[in-house]
Amino acid sequence: MTVSPAQPIKTSKIRPEIQNLQEQLVKWRRGIHQRPELAFKEKLTSEFVISKLQEWGIPHQTKIAQTGVAAIIEGKTPGKVLGIRADMDALPIDEENEVSYRSQHDGIMHACGHDGHTAIALGTAYYLWQHRENLTGTVKIIFQPAEERPGGAKPMIEEGVLKNPDVDAIIGLHLWNNLPLGTIGVREGALMAAVELFQCQIQGKGGHGAMPHQTTDAIVVGSQVVNAVQSIVARNIDPTDSAVVTVGEFKAGSAMNVIADSAYLSGTVRYFNPALEGYIGQRVEEIIAGTCQSHGASYNLNYWRIYPPVINNPRITELVRSVANNVVETPIGVVPECQTMGGEDMSFFLQEVPGCYFFLGAANTSLGLNYPHHHPRFDFDETALSMGVEMFVRCVEQAENQL
Repeated sequence: MTVSPAQPIKTSKIRPEIQNLQEQLVKWRRGIHQRPELAFKEKLTSEFVISKLQEWGIPHQTKIAQTGVAAIIEGKTPGKVLGIRADMDALPIDEENEVSYRSQHDGIMHACGHDGHTAIALGTAYYLWQHRENLTGTVKIIFQPAEERPGGAKPMIEEGVLKNPDVDAIIGLHLWNNLPLGTIGVREGALMAAVELFQCQIQGKGGHGAMPHQTTDAIVVGSQVVNAVQSIVARNIDPTDSAVVTVGEFKAGSAMNVIADSAYLSGTVRYFNPALEGYIGQRVEEIIAGTCQSHGASYNLNYWRIYPPVINNPRITELVRSVANNVVETPIGVVPECQTMGGEDMSFFLQEVPGCYFFLGAANTSLGLNYPHHHPRFDFDETALSMGVEMFVRCVEQAENQL
């Protein structure tokens, strides 16, 4: 799959045609930002994407996994099919930014950059459509709902988004405020972690605080569970593997002189190594069961595997890395070992076809655009939008030799 650019590509340079899209990219992003929508409710966002594709005459599929859209750009010469994925959903967060494009939907905010992802994908679709005469192969641009949970990638796959035409490889990016503007984070293998969640209700026997011998103290049992599950990473996982077990909630008790009869715990498990799937959850339950049994308590555990780890294909990663080396303009350039224990349902696409997910640096400390993702004051330097389009377009131009 190749696109012959209108002019020679210069190292560390965004081509003028894409630079000229910057104003539109910002306008699209801000419009989406003002009207954020939660998972599987991205009706306005989906309608906006469809309206632009219709305006440009780009063939597309709609209502995939409710609000998903897929644009199909066929080149003049037949060839491989490259997928490009962008997510569209927002988060249940009250925005605290005082900007002209502040969220108009109370309690909902684009606090993770998905508005930018959608704008970048639209810009990529527009550019490639304008240059389709020079395109070999096909590009399928996937606008996905519900990345923030419960996850839209899997239902889109189940509804055939990777078929007709069949996608040979896929790429995607995440605007990333953990990296400065003008940098790219990309690595082969595990980029993001698996996401698993658990909830546990421990049932003991309450009573008077002065008569503990008549009770089974749920707080004592729960406290021992919290401490014991930390031994999973410390003593059950290979030290060369990274994993996390976090208990984020512990609720118990109602009075200072009453021994609690029940305790509620919830938390998350993260890991990079796919071989750990199922193992940590098993150990969590074994520890809870053993601790409860030793104290005469009972428990009810709910455990969910949400997303597998994001595993980048070496071949496609090398494509993205080689492109990044020619696009980035800062001395830092490409960050090869960038990883996070955050999760992403891009992982489901990467289980189906080879691909690469990468981080596009978007933080600008001098402008105060460096709040972390999911923060009510999250925002990013919009200069990254045209860089994202350039990255995607160059990957398309150079992909034929990698697929």
